[in-house]
Amino acid sequence: MLLSACDTLSSQARLKGEINMAPRKIAASIFNVTLQARIAALIPVAVLTAVLTTVPTAQAQTYTILHNFTNGSDGSFPQSGVTLDRAGNLYGTATGNGSQTIGTVYKMERAGSGWVFVPLYNFHGADGAAPFGPLTIARDGTLYGTTLGGGYHDGHCAEGGCGLVFQLRPPATAPRNALEPWSENVVFPFDDMDGNEPVYPQLIFDHAGNIYGTTQFGGPNDAGTVFELAPSQNGWTETVLYNGFNTFGTGSQPEAGVVMDSAGNLYGTTPTGGDEHGIVYELSPTANGYEQTVLHTFHVADGNLPYAGLVMDSVGNLYGASFAGGTDNCGNVYELSPSASGWTFNVIYNFVTCSGGPYQSLVFDSAGNLYGTANGDGAGNAGMVFKLTNSNGTWTLTDLHDFSFQSEYFPVGSVAIDANGNLYGTTSEGGQYGYGVVWEITP
Repeated sequence: MLLSACDTLSSQARLKGEINMAPRKIAASIFNVTLQARIAALIPVAVLTAVLTTVPTAQAQTYTILHNFTNGSDGSFPQSGVTLDRAGNLYGTATGNGSQTIGTVYKMERAGSGWVFVPLYNFHGADGAAPFGPLTIARDGTLYGTTLGGGYHDGHCAEGGCGLVFQLRPPATAPRNALEPWSENVVFPFDDMDGNEPVYPQLIFDHAGNIYGTTQFGGPNDAGTVFELAPSQNGWTETVLYNGFNTFGTGSQPEAGVVMDSAGNLYGTTPTGGDEHGIVYELSPTANGYEQTVLHTFHVADGNLPYAGLVMDSVGNLYGASFAGGTDNCGNVYELSPSASGWTFNVIYNFVTCSGGPYQSLVFDSAGNLYGTANGDGAGNAGMVFKLTNSNGTWTLTDLHDFSFQSEYFPVGSVAIDANGNLYGTTSEGGQYGYGVVWEITP
């Protein structure tokens, strides 16, 4: 069913409430989860090789399911896509229970013509809970990410804690078997005033090894923060770079992370605030700290609910996406270009089928094409994977794959692209057991 303009907010509620659960609700119930792995006994999760479903698409792509989540020790309902290492391995998070836990981190390795699923770590609460966001791989091969809850239990946040930033390291010696877990280090637990509930931030590093990200809530207005974590002799030191978000002009509740230019300026989005429909902002370092500049305020006709973060091209243009709004109120993809007089906003593509546009950031390939997922668009309104190609300033969309309610559906995360042009991602629901999948599209 297509959405009308009046249905946009109900679509948002469906995505964030019924499907993925509202972040506040998850944080409050993190330590009350009692559902166990009802289907774990049906199939061993320890080492799952998979090529379970292969469907050629109309665009001559080959779509393959690499893993079906079972809600066992592999977790369930992956909210973000996967991250590629240099060897072509995939890393991701799943928010569901896992094996008596509250979320998992996993790895997928190639094994001949198939893949092997390897669970790396299960969260239990104090060490983190509900990992919604994607993973970032550091230079030394360790993994960094965030969890929506967990950490402190001092009453400043909901019962489940304010969330945290974590690091995962492989075993110091050769593991005894493929299931030996990685070791976790809590890099920083949030405490409400310095941040609360990091949702989907893709953590980034600068040249000095400092980490940057966002939280959806926390700060003096409980409307979110942008933070920096600097390595020190005693661990990590947090600095809140910006906490002036509110429900008005400065934007509110950032869900995506930030990107950084060569001058150290940070750029991001908020899905609300501004004129109620979200903003794109810049944070510039000054002698008195970081100052915010609103680069664009959305007004529905040019976009609404820009949950997705930004990606920057080689000349400093920013690209992002809106979940709703635009010409047909179905979401859009936009560009912001710097100039001597400021920034120029331009919509480069409007989606025309309405059940929810992109939710997380777009990705460039080496040729300058943009890739992403639309959460509920596509032929069956169950989501799609798309490619945008630029020809003399005109962007053309190619629908690479349409998801279906009869199989897997609702992709939330971004797309990952390897050196051969293969695409990888996840759906948050569906698959053989109903708990989401990891998929691959090969050209």
